[in-house]
Amino acid sequence: MSEAGISEKYTRAVAEITARRVETDIDPSTERISALMDLLGDPQRNYRVIHITGTNGKTSTARIIDALLRERHLRVGRYTSPHLQTMRERVVLDGEAISQERFVEAYEDIRPYVEMVDASHEIPMSFFEVLTGLAYALFADTPVDVAVVEVGMGGTWDATNVVDADVAVVTPIALDHADFLPDTVEGIAEEKAGIIKPDSVAVLAQQPLEAAEVLMRHVSETGARVAREGLEFGVAQRAVAVGGQQFSLKGLRGGYEGLFLPMFGPHQAGNAAVAVAAVEAFAGPGEGDERLDPELVSEALAGVEAPGRMEIVRTTPTVLIDAGHNPAGMSAVVEAVQEEFSFARLIGLLAIMGDKDVEGILEPLEPLVTEIVVTRNSSERSLTAQQLYDIAEPIFGSDRVHVAERLDDAIDAAVGLAESDGEPSGAGVLITGSVVTAGDARLLIKGE
Repeated sequence: MSEAGISEKYTRAVAEITARRVETDIDPSTERISALMDLLGDPQRNYRVIHITGTNGKTSTARIIDALLRERHLRVGRYTSPHLQTMRERVVLDGEAISQERFVEAYEDIRPYVEMVDASHEIPMSFFEVLTGLAYALFADTPVDVAVVEVGMGGTWDATNVVDADVAVVTPIALDHADFLPDTVEGIAEEKAGIIKPDSVAVLAQQPLEAAEVLMRHVSETGARVAREGLEFGVAQRAVAVGGQQFSLKGLRGGYEGLFLPMFGPHQAGNAAVAVAAVEAFAGPGEGDERLDPELVSEALAGVEAPGRMEIVRTTPTVLIDAGHNPAGMSAVVEAVQEEFSFARLIGLLAIMGDKDVEGILEPLEPLVTEIVVTRNSSERSLTAQQLYDIAEPIFGSDRVHVAERLDDAIDAAVGLAESDGEPSGAGVLITGSVVTAGDARLLIKGE
């Protein structure tokens, strides 16, 4: 088939999937995805799985785990969400988003079975459930040795939770998705603990005390083994380096010295520690008790890419893009900027979803930025520029908040404000507030 024909089929497939219930239209059940897996012959049983939940850091951790596994010459499938710019980013083989042709083939293979599930259930399958089924089937068809799977939301009733993972990873837990998840850290931890299964290894990032207690109780009840950041593994030393950070890790099987990670902030070093521990746990006692090859670890970490996570997309002035979209995530962004950069003038550019804790996202930024430009992104869930201004103005003051109705105009305005003192080399722009904002800005600035 011609390239134009494949592109047309891909566009049609994406439109069909997108027309389904969106990811935020939640019906908490794994009944439909389980029915689809049964019809497809349970493809998710054909490979080993590392399953990842948490509030922040899931995608970065998944990318690092993927890189480490591929460095060990394993064939890896990675399923993450949401995407920055194309739906194909969610389904990755050997470190690359699947092609349009492969996406279309996988969708057409499962579509008749999706329609059967729709016909036999009162509520049809959602956007996320269909994509999850597509990914699981494609990974089995490839086939992959291991799938690195990020939950969409929560854990227990998330569509991805039809696997019995070898390793269950829980990144830091905080309040988020308050409209869909419990409104306490304990409640959220209870929901996310649902991916920890008997005979698995639970790899736990550092957690608030109330979350740690819930997770450890679930570990005890399931009989899973556990590895905890700060106890069994963790960051031993860390220092800022040009283009990222240099650090040493205490792993489950020994130490790893002189590592470089091209990502900013202590939270990313923590994600790397969790990822290394997850791969050590995945290797299992049957593969020996020696630590991973230090050279393998070093090369994998040095090659990790994290688009939309403290990503520099322009210089003079420096323009950073980050997908921070909740208070804990924004606090990590602020810490990373303060540690890595010394801007004389920093302009914030924000577009935020209306169902988020907007004040909680804005408040950590107030001491960091000189001024902010508020706008909206391409999502229907985005606050309008005026709505965001009304929330931001009491926090920053009217003289520090500027409004632009369109993101492209907002980028121009933010760059202009950064350059207004005549010293663009010491100025910066931070574009943040949502994964959609990050993806939209990357498209406008980088043309990708």
